[in-house]
Amino acid sequence: MSGDAFNPDCPTRQVLDRIGDRWATLILLSLEAGPLRFSALRRRIGGISQKMLSQTLKSLERDGLVTRTAFPTVPVTVEYALAPLAEGLIDILARIARWAEAHVGEIEASRRRHDVLARPGDEGGPAGARERPAPNRPETGHPETGHPETGRPSLASPAPVRPPGPGCQATRA
Repeated sequence: MSGDAFNPDCPTRQVLDRIGDRWATLILLSLEAGPLRFSALRRRIGGISQKMLSQTLKSLERDGLVTRTAFPTVPVTVEYALAPLAEGLIDILARIARWAEAHVGEIEASRRRHDVLARPGDEGGPAGARERPAPNRPETGHPETGHPETGRPSLASPAPVRPPGPGCQATRA
């Protein structure tokens, strides 16, 4: 069976949702080097909650991308590994992850430029199209300092973009 990802009724979209999910991608990439226990996966993937890791592993297992093996120990030891179906996917995901790591600085710089130039109501118009306030339109405050009178963050202000921290360095084995 082949699919058509552009057809809204095609199940291919569900597959794209799964492999496009950041947690699923990070789990699959973590298992590239070999089987891991739940706790090792959780330590490896910073920021993932126990609940999200459990849900994502179950979904990946259901989709045939991950296998779960329970060993008869006390307590039970469970390992997760890539299923054969995922083997062709890993190279693609690894390339995407390397691209993201290599270009994160450029993307964040583009976001900062866009956020400085964008104003509410622009509806995705060309960047810089409204660099000056519209006539008779009150200024909403500086994007970093907030409302000019209260100093509180303005709803029109973009969320601050933090520079990549030390956790942004490539750590994949």
